[in-house]
Formats: sequence, C-alpha cells, structure tokens
Amino acid sequence: MKILLIGANGQLGSDLEKALGGRGHQVVPSRHSELDVTDAAGIKSVLGSVQPDAVINTSAFHKVEECERKPELAFAVNAIAPMNLARSCSQLGALFVHFSTDYVFDGAKPAPYLETDLPAPLNMYGVSKAAGEHLIASNIERCFVVRTCGLYGVRGSSGKGGNFVETMLRKALAGESIRVVNDQVLTPTFTEDLAEAVCQLMETQNYGLYQASCEGWCSWYEFARTIFELEGIDADLSPIETRETASTVKRPPYSVMSKQRLRQVGIELPFWKDSLARYLKARPVREAAGAAAQA
Repeated sequence: MKILLIGANGQLGSDLEKALGGRGHQVVPSRHSELDVTDAAGIKSVLGSVQPDAVINTSAFHKVEECERKPELAFAVNAIAPMNLARSCSQLGALFVHFSTDYVFDGAKPAPYLETDLPAPLNMYGVSKAAGEHLIASNIERCFVVRTCGLYGVRGSSGKGGNFVETMLRKALAGESIRVVNDQVLTPTFTEDLAEAVCQLMETQNYGLYQASCEGWCSWYEFARTIFELEGIDADLSPIETRETASTVKRPPYSVMSKQRLRQVGIELPFWKDSLARYLKARPVREAAGAAAQA
C-alpha cells in the first residue's frame, strides 16, 4: 500500500515507518512542518496530492497539563483534526488509522477495561481524545482506532522531550533523588511492539476500535524500579502518592486495558518487562550511559 504517515519523526511514527517499510509498503512520511493537522484545507490538499491507500495519524497534543490550559488546542488536534482526516480518507476510499489513549477512562474499574466499557475521562486530554474517537466513527467505516498506553521508544517523544525510561536513567546517573507515583497503575508499551501489532492489524479487514499495549501491568514506581534493576543501577528511588506531586490534573489511578479484540484477530504483544529489556539493549545511548554508571 501507499501509506501517508503523519508524525513520522515521533517515537511511534519512526517505528511504524520502519515496520511498514519492512513489509514492502510505500511510506510517505509527513512531519508537523509539512502538514498542520489543524488545517482542514491543508489536509484535503495533501491527501489529494498523495492519493494514499491508507493514512496513519500519530499526531496528538498529549501534554496533559497544557491540555487543561489550552482546551481549544486540545480539541483542535485530538478531535477536530482526526475528524477531518477521517472525512478526507472516506472521500478517497483510503483506510484510516488513528491512536487514542487509556486516559479516556476514569480508573475506577477494578479490572482491565474492555473496548465496550464506556469512557469517562477525568481530564481535558482524555475528553478530547474520547471526542476524537466518536468523531472518527461518525465519518468513516474503514478505520482502526487504537487505544494505547505508557509509550516509550528509541526515538523518544518529541513533544515531551524524551520518554519516561530516559528521564529515569538521566536522573539516576546524575545522582538525583527520584520520587515516582505508586498509586497509578498502567501498562508500559514499547513503540516497536505497538508498530508491529498495528502492521498486523492493518492486514485484516476487521475495522473498528482496538486496545493495544504490552501484557501485564505495574505502577509508575514499579516501572522505574524495574528500569534500574535491569540496568544494574543503584538509584535513590522512593514511592510517593499522586497527591504529593505538583500536578493538579486528575489522572486515572488504574488504566490497564484488555486486549480482547486484538487477541480475537490473532495479535498479541509481549509482556512489558520483556519489551523493556529489549528497549534497554537497543537504546542508542546505552554505551555512554554504561560508562557514566561505571565512573
């Protein structure tokens, strides 16, 4: 297929470009400087020029605190832009792939969330992403909306200045005291694994909403502790509760998602600890970090 990949320079986008290319697809990468997803006319023009068989949208406004301060921008990027992309794809007869989030849930359920569970977001980011899901479903049939969680990748998140793993390692190697919340439970997900699962999903015609993350779950504190254990770093790490953090934005205390629909089409992702170990071996600054740790 000829695939327009929006956000190709991000941590998920870069892994998707590699995975899709490895399957023989023609990938047309698009970066923010080349396509502003909030420009409806620009979307229509680019899609009309490229004439893709599929469009994958990895763009998102995911800085949770900023979403609270800039709700108009959150809705423009996370809801209206996906709707316009869906409409343009529908007009062209192209497949549309979009990513959503575990933050569409409030975290009150004591078991993994199903795709059929009703969203109840606690913050503006989650509200805007849930709105995007509904607007896409109202404008196109041939689409995959993929909810995911706790992403980290070799490229790093350009919008957040790195990822959680790299932030933890940087702080530890600098000798900082690290405090991480122990009352928010999630599933860390390596973007390389997510990209592979999405490639497999696109080869099916079972369109609709899916949840895709690695297997298992942990708290952010347990995630950090495992990073240091695998790297052999004796970090000054302590657990704290969410109420002790500076953030005033509400977050779901439990956002583990069931991958029931994904398993029904024969797709599974690895256990999160196994994926983390592979990431740590693949990260480009591993040698430099190892030297710093020994020093």
